[in-house]
Amino acid sequence: MTPRGQADLRTLTVAVTGASGAIFAQKILRILEADRRVGRVHLVVSQGGFLLLKHELGIVANERKKLPSLITDGRSRKIELLENDNVGASIASGSYPVQGMVIVPCSMGTLGAIAHGAAETLIQRAADVTLKERRPLILAVRDTPFSRIHLENMLRCQEAGAIIFPIIPSFYHRPKNIDELVSQYVFRVLAHLGLPQEKQYQWRGELAGNRRRR
Repeated sequence: MTPRGQADLRTLTVAVTGASGAIFAQKILRILEADRRVGRVHLVVSQGGFLLLKHELGIVANERKKLPSLITDGRSRKIELLENDNVGASIASGSYPVQGMVIVPCSMGTLGAIAHGAAETLIQRAADVTLKERRPLILAVRDTPFSRIHLENMLRCQEAGAIIFPIIPSFYHRPKNIDELVSQYVFRVLAHLGLPQEKQYQWRGELAGNRRRR
């Protein structure tokens, strides 16, 4: 197979905030690290996100530059950690070519900031830039129940072009464990970023025998 040219490889932004669901962020980063179609991933973690990684996954980076390797459980060659207070970073500008952004998990505070055009942090600014440049922005919101404020903020973001993708796992593929549950959710997120995964389950319909694609 002929190696893809560097210009063909995707550049994406992944942000992690303080809502529960660190395992989903870890899974998506591990898949992107291994995906040959991806050349670079810009990772931004909020203060709450660092606490989340510590509490839910036991990941603590004494040196923050080592965080990508800790999350992917190996040497990371594609993932670059950017500080959330660095509003002058590359992804803060629409002139920098990024093919999409996903915030996973996305806290309601981050959702609200994006809905109202706040850009006080790099995550907020990068999301704002993604919307104005008409690039895919996926917000993996994770909270329950939703208040009216949450719902209105989701609607504002959706009307601005974001994809509201709540962390609500499916069960019709009959997952055998937590990893299968998480993986199928992440596969669907990646499909919306133009990176369909070979093992993504596809419903074939009852008449087709409901065969799995795993």
